[in-house]
Amino acid sequence: MEVIVLAGGLGTRLRSVIHDIPKCMAPVAGKPFLHYLLEWLTAEGASHVVFSVGYLREQVMEYINGHSWPFQVDFAVETEPLGTGGGIRLALNYCHEDQVFVVNGDTFFPVHLADIPSPQPITLALKPMKDFDRYGAVSVLPGETGHLLVNAFEEKRHCEEGLINGGVYLLRPTALDLSTLPERFSFEKEVLEVGAAVQQVVASVSEKYFIDIGVPEDYERAQRELPEWMAVAKASKAVLASEADTLFLDRDGVVNRLIPGDYVRTPEQFVFLPGVLQALAQWALKFRRIVLVTNQRGVGRGLMTDADLARVHAHMMARILEAGGRIDLILTCTAADEKNPRRKPQPGMFYEAQELFPEIRPQGSVMLGDSPSDAAFARAAGMPFILLEAPEAVS
Repeated sequence: MEVIVLAGGLGTRLRSVIHDIPKCMAPVAGKPFLHYLLEWLTAEGASHVVFSVGYLREQVMEYINGHSWPFQVDFAVETEPLGTGGGIRLALNYCHEDQVFVVNGDTFFPVHLADIPSPQPITLALKPMKDFDRYGAVSVLPGETGHLLVNAFEEKRHCEEGLINGGVYLLRPTALDLSTLPERFSFEKEVLEVGAAVQQVVASVSEKYFIDIGVPEDYERAQRELPEWMAVAKASKAVLASEADTLFLDRDGVVNRLIPGDYVRTPEQFVFLPGVLQALAQWALKFRRIVLVTNQRGVGRGLMTDADLARVHAHMMARILEAGGRIDLILTCTAADEKNPRRKPQPGMFYEAQELFPEIRPQGSVMLGDSPSDAAFARAAGMPFILLEAPEAVS
């Protein structure tokens, strides 16, 4: 699998928050943004990565050369700006496969690369989005081969919902002639828009997590979300490797973001961790039963009501079902008493799940949690435990 990473972005709109750093090297939670891209490409099985570099390229090259990677590395160096098209064309000189992926160095859209089809010279990975004006929408039509054809790239305007270019492309170099284009050109304008007009661009739509750090607001958002996504991805990999047929999972800090020192009291406060909806859809295919076990002492303390909790869980379940996942049973312990037998770390909720689903056995179950209480609950029930590490603990 060959991948070109466009790592020469100037980061002009980020100048107010970063200085003298190429955009792909902008620090996110103590690591370069490029770190997260390469973690994803490593997990996808990339064997050869070509970095298209220009602006402040020494920083990118020093970072790459200072680490060991499980793939071959090359640098396509722009001695003067060539535009996105010129940068891709230069990088293609280092590629040898029939299919080459291209990813933007300032966007993170961790689609499963092997699932992207290539019936035409170019395939775009598109992200469904709601209420946006920062991106131009991409218009698609059904093609004769059953694939979605890209037929237009719209100008930026406010859209209630639509598809946007996710910054991940699959190219077939032998079917793509870039030799007649000028030395410097825009891949988006001169290749994608022209190719769409003659039905040579197809689309692959994915609901995967997406973020573009090109503006300060989203760069700030990435500081929290990217480490969270990494933590979810690492935990999900361990969950999918389990031989269990029943998954128990905690809620706060596993499904949704914790509110330090408080409780999630309303649906508006319930924020899914990045990537967890997609993970739940995968878990739904693997596990016979998925059981949510959560301590919600806020009810017992009078800070919220049972009805409040029910509304939160109704909102959670609707979103999970919409994303293709499922939870078969939600068990809560609202008691304020630490010694209540149903309250984690006590195993009462595990035994309650067994009563409702007699096929559940400790040796066929696994628990996913984020706290010592969750780990102790798993031990008390006799099942293995998988830790979803807090983002600050992710290496």
